[in-house]
Amino acid sequence: MINRYIYKGQDITLDIIMKIEHVVRLISDKTQKPFDECLYEFYQSKVYEALQKTGSLMWCESAEFIVDEFFREKSKL
Repeated sequence: MINRYIYKGQDITLDIIMKIEHVVRLISDKTQKPFDECLYEFYQSKVYEALQKTGSLMWCESAEFIVDEFFREKSKL
């Protein structure tokens, strides 16, 4: 079952799912790792956690911005 993401009464689930796909595709292209591996890494990140919280408005940001945040988080580890 897929979680529904609602923001101000609007269902933005598809927007978030498409954003995740775009972000992970960019990560995969940049790292030359398989999509599935990148998806797993992204799911483990705080950036993904923020993306799921509609109030954070992370979903409004560009995929490139989210990728930069993901790599910034990884560089701090």
